[in-house]
Amino acid sequence: MAVSTRQGLIDYCLRELGHPVVEINVDDDQVSDRIDEAFAYYRDYHYDAVERIYLSTQVTATRITLNSSVAQNFTNGEVITGQTSGAKATVVNENLTSSTGTSLLVAYIQGTFASSEVVVGASSNFSSTMTAIELGVVDKKYIETADGVLGVVRILPFSAINTGEAYMWDIRYQLRLNDMFSLMSTSLIYYQQVKQHLAMLDMLLVGEKSFRYQRHMDRIYIDMNWETDVSVGEYILVEAYRILDPAQWPQVYNDRFVKRYATALIKRQWGANLKKFEGIQMPGGVTLNGQKIYDEAVEEIKYLEEEMQSTYVEPPNFMMG
Repeated sequence: MAVSTRQGLIDYCLRELGHPVVEINVDDDQVSDRIDEAFAYYRDYHYDAVERIYLSTQVTATRITLNSSVAQNFTNGEVITGQTSGAKATVVNENLTSSTGTSLLVAYIQGTFASSEVVVGASSNFSSTMTAIELGVVDKKYIETADGVLGVVRILPFSAINTGEAYMWDIRYQLRLNDMFSLMSTSLIYYQQVKQHLAMLDMLLVGEKSFRYQRHMDRIYIDMNWETDVSVGEYILVEAYRILDPAQWPQVYNDRFVKRYATALIKRQWGANLKKFEGIQMPGGVTLNGQKIYDEAVEEIKYLEEEMQSTYVEPPNFMMG
C-alpha cells in the first residue's frame, strides 16, 4: 500500500518494526523527531528531494508613511532630506504610479532616517513628518526567498529579463536576421562558434552578478551597484533549487529510501530507550536486550547512508577554466 501522508509513513515504520504484534517502546514525539531527521538527511543528499526553479522578484521602492495625505506634493526625482538625521533619498515612481496619499515612494537611501522626523524636498521645498518607513528591495540590497530554497545557482542577466533576449539591437538577433536567412546556405558550425565567442566576450567584459546566499537566512545578497545596475520596477530572476514539500507532493512520503531510513532511525531510538533497562528481568523470565536492537539499527543506518552517498547523490560539478 502506497504511503501518502506523514501519519501513514509513521504507521508504516512501526509496522516494519513489528507493531502491533510487538510493542515499540518509543514515544510519539520521539517518532516525530526521527521522521524529521530522516527528511533532513534525505533533502540534503537525495537527487529526488529537490527541484530546479526560477524565482522572480520585483525591485520595489522604499515606502515612507507620512502623517497626512500630502505625498503627491513631492516631485518625482527630487531628493528628500531628514532634518534630524540628515539622511537622503530620491523620490521615485513604482510601476509608473506616482506616490499618493500618505505613502511616499523613495529609493537609494543614504544614511538612516530617524523615527518621526520631518523630511524636506529639495526642489519642491515641501515638508512632512514621517511616521514609518518600510525598506524596499532596492534599499535592502538583498532578495528574500521562501523557506525551502536549498541553494542558488545563478542570477540571470538583467537585460535578458527586462528587455528580452532577442530584442532588435541584440547582436544574436542581427546574426540570425542577416546571416541565417536560409539554413541550407549557412553553416551551423560557424553559427555555433560565433555564439560561443559572444558568450566568452560577455563573460569577460560584462560578467555575471556575484551573490551570497545562506539558506538559514532566506536572503540572497547580490554584489552590485543597486543605483545604476537595476531600476525600481524591474525584475530579478534567480535560478535555484527548492526542497520538495511533502504536503504538496505526497509521493515523497512513499520514497523507498525515506521509508527505510526513517524505520532505521526509529529502531535506533527504540534500542536507545530499552538500553536504560538492560539486564532487568521481566515477568515470565524475559530479559530486555536493547543493546542488540540499538547495534542492529546503527549498522542499518550506516549501510543506508553509504548507499545514499554511492547511489543517490549527484556527482559534484567540476569547473574548468
